[in-house]
Amino acid sequence: MGDASFNDHRRAAMALLTKGINLREKEGNFLGGLAFRVDPLSERQANWLQILLERHQLPPLEMGGGNG
Repeated sequence: MGDASFNDHRRAAMALLTKGINLREKEGNFLGGLAFRVDPLSERQANWLQILLERHQLPPLEMGGGNG
């Protein structure tokens, strides 16, 4: 992964959706909503996104990257 990270929650969500991984329905719905969300993420949303990125070996979301 190196120093790469996502600076936009929408790009991070799309990366997870298009990676070809098996997602639970709830995860897919969450990520689909984030992919088009322009408002900042809540702390809870940002935490869940970070967990999914880590679980599927994708770069983390930069601090402040949930702000669209």
